[in-house]
Amino acid sequence: MNVRKALAHVCLIAASLFFIVPFIWMLSTSLKPREQIYSFPPEWIPSPVMWSNYVDAMSYIPFFTYLNNTVIITFMSTLGVILACPIVAYSFAKLRWRGRNGLFITTIAVMMIPGQVTMIPLFLLFNKLGWIGTPLPLIVPAFLGVPFFIFLLRQFFMGLPDSLMDAARIDGAGEFRIYAQIMLPLARPAVLAVGLFQFMASWTDFIGPLLYLTNESSYTLSLGLQQFQSQRGSEWGLMMAVSTMMTLPVIILFFFLQKTFIQGITFTGIKG
Repeated sequence: MNVRKALAHVCLIAASLFFIVPFIWMLSTSLKPREQIYSFPPEWIPSPVMWSNYVDAMSYIPFFTYLNNTVIITFMSTLGVILACPIVAYSFAKLRWRGRNGLFITTIAVMMIPGQVTMIPLFLLFNKLGWIGTPLPLIVPAFLGVPFFIFLLRQFFMGLPDSLMDAARIDGAGEFRIYAQIMLPLARPAVLAVGLFQFMASWTDFIGPLLYLTNESSYTLSLGLQQFQSQRGSEWGLMMAVSTMMTLPVIILFFFLQKTFIQGITFTGIKG
């Protein structure tokens, strides 16, 4: 048994190298002087270490403006998903009401529609509302629920015993109180997993800001990185510095939430 565990760990470590090596190379390149970047054979350790690459990279673009815009959009869209999706999923999983199954099937069907199909209709809708050029198209839809996250959370809620709800009803608790004080705290791992999914999607989103943000002062980091690449594509050290600063928050967040994230993903399939 110990041999099998050891082999499993060796295989997992070997597989992880495929994911960590590109990040290490990006970090290494961001600290190299320009002449070392093009050296052959490639050198992994910067000599000397050029911390000034990060300062120069932030001076070429309004980095902190883009960072502030990205943080606001990411925070608000993640908050919207955390507020909207669990209550809809709970309704699908635990409450009995007319048309529930049909509406859930419709929700699942929406997941099958490629984003490219709805891109133009959504743009026309937001244009009619006067939202083009503002971050509202990137924030408001999250408060209306995301089908995949609703499905994921529904699976988790279905794994929770109905006896908890019955006991609360006997004690006189209303449906919203049952949801807010009993079921939602139990679903915390799944809710945090969904929040992390949304955070990563919003933080790294490029197509959405490209479509809806027309003013440079409202750009996000993903657009700023593309702008930097188009202006200074040959400055690989500076571009890797910007890329590292954009990637680190996601890695740090996942590092602190990885246990809860894994629990949430694991338990969403307990009961279908």
